[in-house]
Amino acid sequence: MPINDCGIDAKTVQSWLYILQSSYIVYLLRPYYNNFNKRITKSPKLYFYDTGLACSLLGITEEGQLEAHPLKGALLENMMIMDLLKQRLNKGMPDNLYFWRDKTGNELDLLIDDFTTLKAIEIKAGATISGDYFKGLLYFKESAKERKIASVVYYTGLASQTRTNDISVKPWNTLA
Repeated sequence: MPINDCGIDAKTVQSWLYILQSSYIVYLLRPYYNNFNKRITKSPKLYFYDTGLACSLLGITEEGQLEAHPLKGALLENMMIMDLLKQRLNKGMPDNLYFWRDKTGNELDLLIDDFTTLKAIEIKAGATISGDYFKGLLYFKESAKERKIASVVYYTGLASQTRTNDISVKPWNTLA
């Protein structure tokens, strides 16, 4: 039996993850790798359905602690992806949410495959727009030329705008 870095058998980890998924505690976001080369990450990303639970596990008990926490961006991403998933499932829409990452570090937080269009989404905890926000979106658009792609950056700022290459920038609370 192969043992992983934690000293736990892989089948044990899989059974624990299955229990957490079945209990709606964690969600595994699948990777998107249709029509791409084999250098794509194919392991799912783990998110908590309840970001309050995630904060509690991290020892975050007050709002002020979150503001300076090094995982603030990951928690915002977690919350937004779970809210979007819940909205889609409540409307009877399919669970066609993915993430994308290649072996060289290029990545997108979220892809929604609506069969005719791919909606590529980056989620950023910063309130000031930076050029780095667009890096993954631009790289993905270049890699997936055969598909129509709508690109959006959600951030914690207040202004909506359209940037180069038809990339929309929107406040995080407009995701719905």
